[in-house]
Amino acid sequence: MKQATPRIEVNLYKLTHNARMLKNLFAKKGVQITGVVKAGAGSVEIARAVLNAGVHSLADSRIQNIKKFREAGLDVPFMLLRTPALSEVKHVVEYADMSLNSELEVVRALSQEATRQNKVHKIILMVEMGDLREGILPEHLPGILQEVLQLKGVEVVGLGTNFACFGGIVPTEEKMKEFSQLVREVRETFDLELPIVSGGNSANYNWFVGAEEVGEVNNVRLGESIFLGKETVHGTVIPGLYDDAFRLVAEVIELKRKPSLPYGESAQNAFGEKVHFEDKGIMQRGILNIGRQDVIVDGLKPLDPVEVLGSSSDHIVIDSTNSRLKLGDTISFSVDYGAMLSAMTSPYVAKKYMTMRPGRYDGVKRANVG
Repeated sequence: MKQATPRIEVNLYKLTHNARMLKNLFAKKGVQITGVVKAGAGSVEIARAVLNAGVHSLADSRIQNIKKFREAGLDVPFMLLRTPALSEVKHVVEYADMSLNSELEVVRALSQEATRQNKVHKIILMVEMGDLREGILPEHLPGILQEVLQLKGVEVVGLGTNFACFGGIVPTEEKMKEFSQLVREVRETFDLELPIVSGGNSANYNWFVGAEEVGEVNNVRLGESIFLGKETVHGTVIPGLYDDAFRLVAEVIELKRKPSLPYGESAQNAFGEKVHFEDKGIMQRGILNIGRQDVIVDGLKPLDPVEVLGSSSDHIVIDSTNSRLKLGDTISFSVDYGAMLSAMTSPYVAKKYMTMRPGRYDGVKRANVG
């Protein structure tokens, strides 16, 4: 029986390997990792694969996914990554052990809801260090913290910061020392323990390996480095990790020899783009059963001898002149983070979970292991 297409294949063995390697690496300098599983779009299989590495806490940006993990019996601390919306506060307190916060009004709402549910909700206050996504400006932190500490039902368990997700700002040694100094000042001023100092994400890898000491940081939130084996500042593969735990597979649904240059009066395409093509004469053109509604096409790299010519909402068009494709054959692609995220989220892309060890994953070899 033919397997469903399009599909994304996930090698759970490689995910567990990556998570275990990173956990052990960061532990050498006293830093624990929180496994960020949001790119799995609520996949219990992926969450379990990360936990099988000995990771003791998970994070997701959607409370619906955390609820799903709870209902599946995953009994570990869960962190809500995205600042809670006021409209979801009830469920945040119900399902998440802690959340990252940057808005005083939201913390007040969490306090009220936690008191109503007879719970204590843990919060990490996010500090803005330049990437300009979420975070409290350092000069505003003392005033906000002073108010938060008066609230019932919430407990400030740490400070956190974020890098390279929006503005591309790198967690340099200078930035990280500045963050650690801020943590020390808060601890001293408010006599707080702050057991969690979450210093960033997969972008912090280069800083970590190059730093003689990591200051006050004792936690990082890792997603892409577990899923794709890469640090996110330069996109390089981390030695010893797999970068091929995910691959996308699509099926050829049309295969014909056609001109390489569209003909007739030209206007914009369905996405409002004015597209241009090179005239290469007659070529063997294939159409795959996946498109922009399913995946970020620019994040795909063919693992077969074909060239992506373009895409529409439901199709990817390829030049297959140099291949021996037949109708019904499949094409495999490596994925970047955006392509993986979109394919995992799409309900039209089947998910196939595998546990194959190295050397048995259809010829795809382990990257940069040594």
